[in-house]
Amino acid sequence: MLVISEKEIQQSYGMKDAIADIKAVLRSHGAQRIDNPHRTVLAFPQHEASALYMPSADLSEEVSAVKVVTIFPKNPSRGMATTQGVILLSDAENGEHLALLNASYLTRLRTGALSGIATDFLARKDARVLTIIGTGAMGFEQAIGVLAVRDIERILLVNRTPEKAQKFGEKLQAFGITVPFEVGEDVSAAVRQADIICCATRSNEPVFNGLDLKPGTHINGVGSYLPDMKEVDDTTVSRAAKIIVDDLAGVKAEAGELISAANQGNWSFNDIHGELYELVMRTKTGRENAEEITFFKSVGAAYFDLAVAKGVYSQSKERNIGMEIEV
Repeated sequence: MLVISEKEIQQSYGMKDAIADIKAVLRSHGAQRIDNPHRTVLAFPQHEASALYMPSADLSEEVSAVKVVTIFPKNPSRGMATTQGVILLSDAENGEHLALLNASYLTRLRTGALSGIATDFLARKDARVLTIIGTGAMGFEQAIGVLAVRDIERILLVNRTPEKAQKFGEKLQAFGITVPFEVGEDVSAAVRQADIICCATRSNEPVFNGLDLKPGTHINGVGSYLPDMKEVDDTTVSRAAKIIVDDLAGVKAEAGELISAANQGNWSFNDIHGELYELVMRTKTGRENAEEITFFKSVGAAYFDLAVAKGVYSQSKERNIGMEIEV
């Protein structure tokens, strides 16, 4: 079995790789060749913690994976990360366990790739201003995903702690991003200027007012992933001419903003324009005019992790990266 660390993955596998591999798995999903059972959650109430087990298989590629993620909110006081994850990749032809990969960076990367793909189909071609709301770890790959598909000229960063937003911008520069960034405390101003907005927070309340959206704006919402979370308000949902989701079953169970809008009675899940795979396979249209407000909602699914894990494994074998162990 090949063991691949986060550092090794970051050095060999980037956003363009992830976008290509996510598109491939979306096509497999469209061909009904993905098996994606519901995740299993184990709770540890005494620690206010949980462990998530997420299996999936791509029958087109004859490969399967299980991602295991533990979430222990008290860990920072122990000097440990709150979230820790690994992916076990297996051959679905002979059952061989191929690789064990660190999952933290890959989870952020595949989420950024999903937003990059959605942005490419849904944002205006002349989009130049990107607003990031929430400058935590997940937001970084959101920016990289958008920058992979659009010629952004300004990045506006909004966070509850401006100092964190400043460090986020400096991290982008250290990564090699030359697009100038600005840190702002006025969310409304940042939204009104935006052509593309990425929300990457764990908020239970909307992080901006949908009335501030200008015509033609595209929004990526990736931070909220539980029914009681809600980054985007009902106004944004009702103003969106097209809502695309990453995985319909997952969104119906976990997308708090869409569940809320449906409960209000003015919107229905039947109003969803389509799933991301339908854009990739060209069975649904993306943006059709410059005035449409579009919204991509992502809650994640195990087969997206499978796609990038397989991509990393293939590259690692070619480049002799990772450590081979016997188990």
